[in-house]
Amino acid sequence: MNCRFCAARLEHVFLDLGSAPPSNAFLNAAALEAPERWFPLKLHTCTQCWLVQVDEVQSHSDLFAPDYVYFSSYSRSWLEHAHRYVDEAVARLALDARSLVLEIASNDGYLLQYVAARGIPCVGVEPTRGTAEAARARGIETIEAFFGRDFAAGFAAARGRADLIVANNVLAHVPDLNDFVAGLAAALAPDGSVTLEFPHLVQLVAQRQFDTVYHEHFSYFSLYTVERVFAAHGLRIWDVQRLPTHGGSLRIWAAPQASRRAEQPAVAGLRAAEAALGIAQLDFYRGFQQQADAVKHGLLEFLLQQRRAGLRVAAYGAAAKGNTLLNYAGVRPDLLPYVVDASPHKQGRFLPGSRIPVVDEARLRADRPDCILILPWNLREEITAQLAYARDWGARFATAVPEMTFS
Repeated sequence: MNCRFCAARLEHVFLDLGSAPPSNAFLNAAALEAPERWFPLKLHTCTQCWLVQVDEVQSHSDLFAPDYVYFSSYSRSWLEHAHRYVDEAVARLALDARSLVLEIASNDGYLLQYVAARGIPCVGVEPTRGTAEAARARGIETIEAFFGRDFAAGFAAARGRADLIVANNVLAHVPDLNDFVAGLAAALAPDGSVTLEFPHLVQLVAQRQFDTVYHEHFSYFSLYTVERVFAAHGLRIWDVQRLPTHGGSLRIWAAPQASRRAEQPAVAGLRAAEAALGIAQLDFYRGFQQQADAVKHGLLEFLLQQRRAGLRVAAYGAAAKGNTLLNYAGVRPDLLPYVVDASPHKQGRFLPGSRIPVVDEARLRADRPDCILILPWNLREEITAQLAYARDWGARFATAVPEMTFS
């Protein structure tokens, strides 16, 4: 296997999770009678550009099928995050009715609804039919397509170049990294900016967030690597923000190399911080397998202890990260009988691999479990506030990452 950015031969294994089904390939009842397809889930580190990456073992189009079940608007905190971002971007870039905003992987219109509400022209690009239809129902123009160099050239010729391109949590999902970033450059106006958000590799390592590894995430980024990828395609990062989302993310602001945008001090500050951690040295990447195994063992010990004590555990949040965790730990319905989720697109289905049923919140109220395991640990505060009523019957809340907590 060669690096998807620099083509160097990959020789260092960062993490091996064995094999798993795609984390968003939820099953219906009929599918329970058929075999599932499992694929290797192994991450490599490129020792030339330091990109952490998984091989494309399943087709990109198969992973993001028309019935893709992730809809962004079911997280209140994520909607608030998007709204704050739009307010900041509009003010910072002086966007108005003469501007054009393009969002890549726009999902169900969760973000562009706030752009449109300001009277700013905007277009979403989204390959999954269900989410694209939901965006159109909000009045957001949405093109069903995968983004890349060819799409960008056609879009720029037909609609003009964008003053702002937004791509939240999509860079990791791109198998052809060079084609995607070249597309950003081709679709961006000479004085425009592109912002991308993605989980920060430094936080993944520091917080043992191995459950964010799944087949849809082809790459895992540091600022060090992203700067090199962007520079190869004529783009320069002029600012970076550290965000709490998804367990610790970066938001980068980039522009064409010739842009007059001055580099902000935060860029040099994060470069120095990553250098001090040894981001371009192999030692930084060693030992992560043992960290993942410790999380796995902690979860299994906890679930077995609860079972021996006669206590009932339910899960909340049918998130992709939860599927990675449960499948690597080998958890099945005997230890975790169901998972509650707010999305009707997941309710009535079954988790891939573990085949744990997904139910609505009424089941939780009726069943009154002793413990609620929150699988999307990054939303712990939001979920515990939402389910605060469960404490009335003595329920406690648990998360497994970065270590088992129970309160």
